[in-house]
Amino acid sequence: MAKVAVLGYGVVGSGVVDLFYKNKHQIEKKAGEEVEIKYILDIRDFPDSPYKDKLVKDFNIIVNDDDIKVVAECMGGLEPAYSFVKACLEKGKSVSTSNKELVAEKGAELLAIAKKMDCNFFFEASVGGAIPIIRPLHRCLGANEIKEISGILNGTTNFILTKMINEQMSFEDALNLAQSLGYAEKDPTDDVDGNDACRKICILASLAFGKHVYPKSVYTKGIRDIALKDVEFAKAWGGSIKLIGSVKKLDSGKIHISVEPKLVPYSNLISRVDDVFNAVMVVGDAVDKTMFYGRGAGKFPTASAVVADLIESIKHDRMVFSQYWGESTDSNYVEEYCKAQSRMYFRVDKMNSDLFGDVEYISADDNDEIAFVTHIMCIKDAVKLKIKLEENGIKVKSMISVLDID
Repeated sequence: MAKVAVLGYGVVGSGVVDLFYKNKHQIEKKAGEEVEIKYILDIRDFPDSPYKDKLVKDFNIIVNDDDIKVVAECMGGLEPAYSFVKACLEKGKSVSTSNKELVAEKGAELLAIAKKMDCNFFFEASVGGAIPIIRPLHRCLGANEIKEISGILNGTTNFILTKMINEQMSFEDALNLAQSLGYAEKDPTDDVDGNDACRKICILASLAFGKHVYPKSVYTKGIRDIALKDVEFAKAWGGSIKLIGSVKKLDSGKIHISVEPKLVPYSNLISRVDDVFNAVMVVGDAVDKTMFYGRGAGKFPTASAVVADLIESIKHDRMVFSQYWGESTDSNYVEEYCKAQSRMYFRVDKMNSDLFGDVEYISADDNDEIAFVTHIMCIKDAVKLKIKLEENGIKVKSMISVLDID
């Protein structure tokens, strides 16, 4: 019989426990043996829980119990999750986690410990909730050279932008609605400023390209500056604005990686992914483009991925080496953001000017402003154009890159 411990009994942790006992028979059948949750770690009391006999407050009980071979980490945050996961791996206990901050900051180190101890550090739930993306990247698409990964990686910001697009809500009103529905935290910084999506694209990039990419190396911009007029001009152009995490392998061997709002043409399916749903598009040299779509967060969608990883851990008595990347000692592997190439969307004060150059004007019912999309240009040159326009008295209200993957 496989004995399991769950660290954390909050939203995700309770979801893992509930889902496990709901589908225990199917889970055991897939794992190939009987499975039991022996411990649930949490410092709080849950006197009404049907699993109160399994609750413990001392992590040492779990890490020192040789019966525990598999652990689900559902605590979130960097500490004490990092210390607990590291201690479990050093004891040869496989760990499954939903903690994107932990994987983005400490993934290379924890994978190295798992390799040394011949156990597994799994993290399917850290990106995309219920969407299977981690395992397909290193298994199903293992024969491909991955060229590019782009997608909507945060359901909260996608919900906000959807309300702005479909119901003409302001950013502030859409955020307040997201908070009232439980999609956004009281402090929404990690979501709306792009930090959550940044951690997720770092994980995907690290797995796809074999070197740890740290969040501090990634250009990250959120959606606070997106205005209703940008949404209206985008629609008139034939697209929508989405917060996109993207990474692309360059001919130089470096990668370009960013999280930022992008203008997505309707020819790209990502433009039509709405509400709290996520979508990830992967470009490989053999498969061309594949897309993964589904609920990116939530109690049971996330628990689904964690429990699936528990099953994998029970089935494998040694490390799955394809789910691995190495440490990177510097950020030279990451190309400077300003060197990226993209078409650019500008929204400016209305006036005729030859300073705009050869651009595609966007028609919309607006008497005060105009918008246009440039040809493909270097981000550095786009910034220079913005400065030049403002030096000539043309106020630039918005500047957004275009996602050019059809």
